[in-house]
Amino acid sequence: MNRTIEVLPDRPALIARSLELVLSKLETAILERGQFTIALSGGSTPKPLYEALATQQLPWDKIHVFWGDERYVSPDHPDSNQLMARHAWLDKVDIPPSNIHSMPTSHTDPTVAAAAYEKHLQEFFHTQSGEFPAIDVTLLGMGDDAHTASLFPYTEALNVCDHLITVGNKDGQPRLTFTLPLIDASRCVMFIVSGKSKRPALAQVFAPEADNFAYPSRFVQPLGELLWLLDADAGGDISTTTEK
Repeated sequence: MNRTIEVLPDRPALIARSLELVLSKLETAILERGQFTIALSGGSTPKPLYEALATQQLPWDKIHVFWGDERYVSPDHPDSNQLMARHAWLDKVDIPPSNIHSMPTSHTDPTVAAAAYEKHLQEFFHTQSGEFPAIDVTLLGMGDDAHTASLFPYTEALNVCDHLITVGNKDGQPRLTFTLPLIDASRCVMFIVSGKSKRPALAQVFAPEADNFAYPSRFVQPLGELLWLLDADAGGDISTTTEK
């Protein structure tokens, strides 16, 4: 595993480092493959990163934006991850609408929506059933319970290994989410974690032994890079390390 843990002094430093790394990955991807693909996370922590990206002069026609998970609400709902990213970033730049690949949430049955997004990914990345495309950067957050994307402790979504997208469950509310194999196929997985409330979960995530199903972020073991970016509030008990 190629894992790097960085502990930044505060949240502004965390966001600045996140921006630096995303821009570096973007430049490399466009030079090597002609486009950059990124999967966004929701929550409050990455919002300043999206706002910072909105200020950059970038080749927007070469950038394709996906989501790692989405609450099963309408796109204009206050809880929508898509809505947050649009307000903070995407509505402020000249990215082609066709480059914004939002998760569908209008189907009555969320399993139908999951299948539709999976098909969309397969068509975009030209992959067959059973293949997992390599997204350039998958951004992830982590909850106080160590969930990531919409992969919650002891839920069925953690066991799904034969699909790209599945239905997660949070207190009886469905969500669409990347599966663990799709996350792990990423060229770079970047966790961005802030706040003292995350310390107990992080201690378990980085422990030599713990129950992965209790702390789902432990499951994330990508083929590419695994970057954990923490502010001092979250990572004050953890040392900056690189493991290969």
